[in-house]
Amino acid sequence: MRGSSSGKWQGVARVLVVDDHPLFRFALRQLLDRHGRFRVVAEAASGHEAVRRAELHQPNMALIDVRLPGINGLHVARLLKRQLPKLAVVLLSAEDDEQWLLGALQVGAAAFLVKDSDPSEMLAIVEAVAAGEDRLPQQILEKPELARRVLGELQRYVAGEARVDGAETTLTVRELQVLDCVAQGMSNKEIAEALFITEQTVKNHMTSILRKLGAQDRVDAILAAVRQGWVAITPSRTAVAWSA
Repeated sequence: MRGSSSGKWQGVARVLVVDDHPLFRFALRQLLDRHGRFRVVAEAASGHEAVRRAELHQPNMALIDVRLPGINGLHVARLLKRQLPKLAVVLLSAEDDEQWLLGALQVGAAAFLVKDSDPSEMLAIVEAVAAGEDRLPQQILEKPELARRVLGELQRYVAGEARVDGAETTLTVRELQVLDCVAQGMSNKEIAEALFITEQTVKNHMTSILRKLGAQDRVDAILAAVRQGWVAITPSRTAVAWSA
C-alpha cells in the first residue's frame, strides 16, 4: 500500500531527468513540475552529463532512458547510484522489453516505465517510488516467464554458476565518464571540454582504461565495452574520432 505522509522524502522530491530527446525531457518536466510533489532540478542527455548534474544538484530521484548515446541507461544508473547510494532510479524505455526490465533489476532500479504509458500511470509509479516503494518486483511478477528467468538466475548465482564481471566496477566514475565520451566518438579535446579537465588528464584516464580493460587502443576499448553490454555506439558519430 502506498504511503503519503510517511514518504521517503519530506517535501518536494528533487528529480534528475536523463534522456537524449529534448522534447521528451520537456514533456516529462512539465508532467512532474505540474504535480507539485516533484521538482526537476536538472536534465542530461548522456551519461557523463548525468554524472556532472547529479554531483551539482544532488537529486533524490533519477528518471533515466535505457537507450542513451555512449554508455547505456543501465550503466548510467549504476554510475549514479555509486555517486548517490540513496538515489531512487526509475528506468524508461520506448519498448516494453523484458531484457531491459531484467537489466533494471540488476542495477537496483526501483521501477521501469514504458515511455508511452498513460501520464496518470507514470505519475502513480513515480509517486510510489518517492514514497519509498520498490515497484520493480511486482512489475516482474506480472510477467511469469520473466519471473521464472529471474528465479533461474538467482539459483545459478546461489550455486556459484552465474558469471560475475567486476571489470566495470574497477573503472572509476571519471573513467566511465571518459569511456562514455569516447563511445560517442568525441576527440580528446572535446572530452576535455565536456568534462572540464585538461587533454593530458583525458590521456591519463585513457591509459588507465586501456590497462584495466586489457585493450590495445580506443577502438579495442569500445569493442570490449560493447561486448559487455555497457555501451551503445552512436551511429551519427564516426570512428575517426576514436583514434584522436
